[in-house]
Amino acid sequence: MPTISKKGHDMPASPIRKLVPYAEQAIKNGKSIYHLNIGQPDIKTPEVALNAVKQNDVEILSYSRSEGSDTYRKKLAKYYNSHNINVTYEDIIVTTGASEALLFLFSSTMDPGDEVIISEPFYANYIAFSTATGVKVVPAICDIDDNFALPSVKAFEKLITPKTKAILICNPGNPTGYLYSKEEIEQLAALAIKHDLFLVADEVYREFVYDGHKHHSIMEETNIDEHAVVIDSVSKRYSMCGARVGCLVTKNKLVRETFLKFAQARLSPPTYAQIASEAALDTPQSYFDDVIKEYVGRRDILISELNKIEGIKVAKPKGAFYCIVELPVKNSDHFAKWLLEEFHIDNETIMVAPADGFYSTPGIGLNQIRIAYVLNKESLIKAVYILKEALKVYKD
Repeated sequence: MPTISKKGHDMPASPIRKLVPYAEQAIKNGKSIYHLNIGQPDIKTPEVALNAVKQNDVEILSYSRSEGSDTYRKKLAKYYNSHNINVTYEDIIVTTGASEALLFLFSSTMDPGDEVIISEPFYANYIAFSTATGVKVVPAICDIDDNFALPSVKAFEKLITPKTKAILICNPGNPTGYLYSKEEIEQLAALAIKHDLFLVADEVYREFVYDGHKHHSIMEETNIDEHAVVIDSVSKRYSMCGARVGCLVTKNKLVRETFLKFAQARLSPPTYAQIASEAALDTPQSYFDDVIKEYVGRRDILISELNKIEGIKVAKPKGAFYCIVELPVKNSDHFAKWLLEEFHIDNETIMVAPADGFYSTPGIGLNQIRIAYVLNKESLIKAVYILKEALKVYKD
């Protein structure tokens, strides 16, 4: 029979979604599941965004421009300017989610065999994008004992080779919740300039920053206009994961022109979703104030409860809504399946994301999980209790 491609064979399964069949079977068996595995916020989407779709008078659902609608991009530019990111609407290309933006960017800036340095652990789909484009991921390994801070500049620079084309960070980070300091952003910008690399920042969690800290965008740095590329999305900011609207932001004209060729091949981003995303930009600051307050409360309860469990280690996130937890188990993938197949308390169990899928380095992260604290406080307390009791009886 015909065979699949090598890159199809090499494409990894999502560590976030690969356990879905086990969860579905658990539900059929009468269990209820606390979903700690996926970053789907339970926060309500702003009404202004939903109403823009419900109440619009569109008669023909036509294509938009491949770059995205001018009205949305102009409004986006005002949003970025308010965050000290000096861009015009022409510096923005709207995409079908941040994932499409990253995939097209990899294709636009790197050839098969080129290298991209990514601080590890990282969002699992970065591996999928590199596999699809033939780009090699070079991990800059960060350690839970250092709360996943970047390695020293000297250690980071050792990873750069003649094949290195880009450095990619997620700020704040998925899956760690790590927030890059201004000093770290400055150091990475200096490396990008020194070695003539692209510096790419996935900033989809920009609004989710805690404890009085400030988010520093790479595009606030000077002298890196030709190097800096920001990837963004409405998914988490406005709890609009299903809209599938993201964007690429860069002042590098050649990158935009090349990127647009790929964007034209998919014709245009979704029209209704752009209408909703444009309206979402009118969301008042009070919405974010309330959301951040809620996530800080959830994080604090989660970390407090996790720290009561003997034998675990957890890094405290400064942003986003994820944390990495190191467990006293040998294989978290097996543990996660066991939770769904065999363990329950009063027909309730939990679903977690094994963390090895967030690493490209073999053998690292096998005893770690990622938790998304997108459940209410009471559910988080119950979920951690289930985790605690499960660890008492689990056998590797």
